[in-house]
Amino acid sequence: MATGSPPPDDTSGPAVEAAIRITAQGLGKSFGTTAALDTLDLEVEPGELLALLGPSGSGKTTLLRLVAGLETPTAGRILFGSEDATLLSVRDRRVGFVFQHYALFKHLSVAENVAYGLRVRPRQTRPSPQEIRRRVAELLDLVQLGALGKRAPAQLSGGQRQRVALARALAVEPRVLLLDEPFGALDAQVRRDLRRWLRELHERTGHTTLFVTHDQEEALELADRVAILNRGRIEQIGTPDEVLDRPATAFVAGFVGEAVGLPVEVAGRSVRIGSHAIEAPHGTKAGPADLFVRPHDLTLADAAGDNVLPATILSVRRTGPARRAELQLDGDLPPVEIELPLGQAVRKGQTVHVRLLALRLYPR
Repeated sequence: MATGSPPPDDTSGPAVEAAIRITAQGLGKSFGTTAALDTLDLEVEPGELLALLGPSGSGKTTLLRLVAGLETPTAGRILFGSEDATLLSVRDRRVGFVFQHYALFKHLSVAENVAYGLRVRPRQTRPSPQEIRRRVAELLDLVQLGALGKRAPAQLSGGQRQRVALARALAVEPRVLLLDEPFGALDAQVRRDLRRWLRELHERTGHTTLFVTHDQEEALELADRVAILNRGRIEQIGTPDEVLDRPATAFVAGFVGEAVGLPVEVAGRSVRIGSHAIEAPHGTKAGPADLFVRPHDLTLADAAGDNVLPATILSVRRTGPARRAELQLDGDLPPVEIELPLGQAVRKGQTVHVRLLALRLYPR
C-alpha cells in the first residue's frame, strides 16, 4: 500500500482507554545555569494533538522528555489527569515515544520490534504469547504494514520504518503519545504523505498527543492547537488559524508565516515606513514599532491608490503555481516578498506599487 494511503475505513483496531489530560504546572528545567524551561504552564486536552513549535533551544524537546519521565524537572509538576506523573517511573507513566531516527532494533524483524515492549514487561503484566501475536498483527494492519512483519528494518523504506516505530509505541497501550521530530529524517514528499496519514490515524485512535517539530507547515496542518515556545516559555497557544492570523506577540508574528520585520514609526494616524507613510489603524499607539509583513500581505496596486507604497523589484523566482518577487520598499529597510500569479509580468529593477492588506504592528 502506498505511503500516503489512508487507513482502512473500518473502525477496528487496538482498544484505547479514555484519553487523558496532560497538565504542566510551573514547570522548570535547568541544565547548570541554563534554564531550558522557565515556569511553564500548559494544558493538553484529552484526545488533542498539540504541536510544539519554536526555534532551536526553545525547550520543545525538553518539555517532551519531562512528560515522558526521561528528565526530572527542577520546578513544578506534570499531571496525567489528576495523577501526579512527576512521581511515576517512565514505565508507570505508560508513554509511547517516537523519535526522529526510528530507534528500531536491526537484529529483530518488524513484528519482533513491535512486540518488544510487551515481551519485556514483568511476568505478572506480560500478555500471553498468543495475545502478543494478536496485538502485533492488529497494529501492523493499523499502520498498513500487515504483510511485512517478517522483514528486517533494513528492508523497509524510511516512511515504513517510521510507521513501525509508531506501531511499537502503540503496542504498550500508552496513555500519552509523544512524537519528537518523527519525520525529520525523511524527504519532503514522504513527510507530506506521512503527516496526512498520521492525522487520520490520530482521529481513529484518539490518544492525547504531543508533537515536536521545527516544520511550521507540518505543525499547522497536523495539530488541533499549536504552542509557540521561545526561551523556555510559551509565547502563544491556539489553533493554527489563531497563531497565523492573530499573533499574540511580536515574536510569534515574526516567527510564523515567513514574516519580515520592518522598523516603523507611528505618529498620529500615520505609519511611517522608511520615507513613506500609510494610514494607521484606529487606536494604534504612537511611537516606534515593528511591522511584520508576509508575502500574502502584499498586493500590486495602482500608483494613484490610497495607502500604496513604491517598491523596486530585486529578484523574481518561481514557487510552484506562483511567482515570488523580492521587493525593496525603502533603501534602509530589509527586503520583503510578494506572491504573484504566473500571468503577472514583472522584471528585476522594475518600480511597482504595493498595498499592505494587513498591518501587524507591535510597539517596541
